[in-house]
Amino acid sequence: MSTALLEDEITLALIKSLKESKVNEFQDILDELQPYDMAIQYRHLPDKHRNKFLLFLTIRQLTDVMQELSKNEQINILQKLGLEKSAKVLDRMDNDDLALLLADLEPERIEELLSQINQDDSRFVQRTMTYPPETAGRLMNNRYVWIPRHSTIREAVDKIKHFAELAEYLNYLYVVDEDKKLVGVVSYKDLILGNLEDKIEEVMYNRVVKADVLTDQEDAAQLISRYDFVTLPIVEKDNTLAGVITVDDVIDVVMQEANEDIEKLSASGKSIDFNTPALTAAYRRLPWLVLLLFIGLFSGGIISRFEDTLQTVVALTFFMPMIAGMTGNTGTQSLSVVVRGLASQKLDAHQTIKLIIRELWVGIIIGAICSVLILLVAYVWQGNFMLGIVVGGSLLMTLIIGTLAGTIIPLILYRLNIDPAVASGPLITTINDILSLLIYFGMATLFISQLM
Repeated sequence: MSTALLEDEITLALIKSLKESKVNEFQDILDELQPYDMAIQYRHLPDKHRNKFLLFLTIRQLTDVMQELSKNEQINILQKLGLEKSAKVLDRMDNDDLALLLADLEPERIEELLSQINQDDSRFVQRTMTYPPETAGRLMNNRYVWIPRHSTIREAVDKIKHFAELAEYLNYLYVVDEDKKLVGVVSYKDLILGNLEDKIEEVMYNRVVKADVLTDQEDAAQLISRYDFVTLPIVEKDNTLAGVITVDDVIDVVMQEANEDIEKLSASGKSIDFNTPALTAAYRRLPWLVLLLFIGLFSGGIISRFEDTLQTVVALTFFMPMIAGMTGNTGTQSLSVVVRGLASQKLDAHQTIKLIIRELWVGIIIGAICSVLILLVAYVWQGNFMLGIVVGGSLLMTLIIGTLAGTIIPLILYRLNIDPAVASGPLITTINDILSLLIYFGMATLFISQLM
């Protein structure tokens, strides 16, 4: 049975239980579902059944479903639940998800909701909302366990047992001093294997990999990826332990940043998904496309200027789209390599030069192979060896220039602290089109007497 058919059957079974008000049957169905699957079922339900679906959910189920939905869907559900039930749900939500949700609400509504939840959580969420967007401080939560450095392993184990349900991950225990400064970390494995009367500071690691609250979320994500952590401690400037970032949040960050880069590379620059209205999607794409339209007119002007050359050697027309297309494609490929590389590591001057030289050699190798092939094709097809020289030579130069343009432009933007992904694929392609046409027709004009 296919997954799609199974989902449809579940939806029908849920609707039946909702119509007949059979709460136990409803819960039996949900017991087999993960939170993500519950959220999918909520979306599949007709609007008239959604209120009852929410009514039949426990507070824990409501919280799980909420955290799998979009921000707009979460706000819509809060409005349906009412203040008392909303507060119970928000009280169970992860602090980072809660801060993200509340960020778009009116200040009065934020204050109203936060006043209903646990005071410690309320203060923590209010503090995280003071940090700039897309920083580690905005992404962190307080679902972790810490222990004073002079505690024993027995005391640490007892504390873990006490806070096991509240902590999101128990892989690490963070060690602090009297001022709650982060001084070490100890793994759960070390606690299990250690002597219960040993001091924590005897088994802890003193060198702690951590991030500042103002660290960019991408840099924090790279630390977790680099060290294969499931949590990363976040500290204030004075090294006070402020919170932790978890690996599931990092996955969300990676997906978000990847989507943003794809949007910029495709020249849309802003979020467009399946639910975006046609008018909004068109409005977001139009500015770049209008700019590229006028740049493209310049390409047409180049062709017009070399009209006499085209009329003299008509065969040049056959190879023109091929040269422009290959040059644009190789530039876009180099751009993608640079953008992906910059997303995963920082480049110094040495690495930058090394990358440019590497891409130069890539352009030379690709250009040499392709130019020889097209030289042979032009000679066999048109019976004109000089035409093959012109086409092959033009292709060699344009592929080298296209590769370098796709590499250097995003690097320049990176050095100017501008997101290199804004050097979009269509823009690189259009610039390379212009350069390839100038080189192609320039060489053809230079050797026009030999081509006739």
